[in-house]
Amino acid sequence: MILFFGRTDDPPLARAIRAAQEADHRHLVIDQARLARYDLVVGTGALDGLLTVEGMRVPLDDVSAVYARPLELPDGGDPAARARAAAFQEWFVAWLDTTPAAVVSRPSAMESNSSKPYQAQLIGRSGFVVPETLVSDDTDEILEFRAQHGRIVYKSVSGIRSIVREFTEADESRVHLVRGLPTQFQAYVPGQDVRVHVVGEHTYAAAVDSDAIDYRYADQGGESARLAPLDLPPDTARRCVDLAASLGLPLAGIDLRRTPDGEWVCFEVNPMPAYSYYESHTGLPISTALVEYLDGHRAATPSRG
Repeated sequence: MILFFGRTDDPPLARAIRAAQEADHRHLVIDQARLARYDLVVGTGALDGLLTVEGMRVPLDDVSAVYARPLELPDGGDPAARARAAAFQEWFVAWLDTTPAAVVSRPSAMESNSSKPYQAQLIGRSGFVVPETLVSDDTDEILEFRAQHGRIVYKSVSGIRSIVREFTEADESRVHLVRGLPTQFQAYVPGQDVRVHVVGEHTYAAAVDSDAIDYRYADQGGESARLAPLDLPPDTARRCVDLAASLGLPLAGIDLRRTPDGEWVCFEVNPMPAYSYYESHTGLPISTALVEYLDGHRAATPSRG
């Protein structure tokens, strides 16, 4: 059985559930908005247990594959129900790291994105070029880095989503505000953005045409982003698959930029990508591929490289 965990109003999870329904795969949905209604009886073994979900009793060892997108629990409601839901989620997320089922993706594997500088080192080891980077809260270092590279961008060093922005003259006048808050600065890389979704051994690439520094938020600046499917060079596709595998990620969103001279630069790897945005704009069958991975590779256990 395939187990889906998350919020059913979350587009990536909803698309995967729909793909499982259309393929008639046996599956079960655990909705984060209803966790207080579910029950768990832990057995004598470390991984034994019985889930009760919407009146259905499911032994944990009947779960062969999991797609989990644990988001924040809904606010409000009865305090006792919230506490019950939080306890269930805490147990479930811990179970994802121990179950022999195939998991997309294990929490321990996703931790590589908790520190972007650390992840950048792992990306560099995979053979991808990474931008020249400075992590600092020292104003002199930052201004020297900008003088060295001309155009630079900045973003958070953590795994929490942040908007990538270009460092401008206005930023120069307020750069002192970063003291005590180390920030990641990178040399600006010209070229075309390409988002690659890796699902197992397969890649699904989308080329992005946009004048925005961060195309995900192009509309906020009155700009646009146009996406289209892209055939990756075989060696680049293979490198993406190998990179995701080395991080223990059966599903990954890899952010690349193809420079004018044909070099492929990698910025980061998203371990829980919102692939639905790219699928809806390009028609790439990412949700179908994900569900087929879960069904066809349900006995696989991702390895850390």
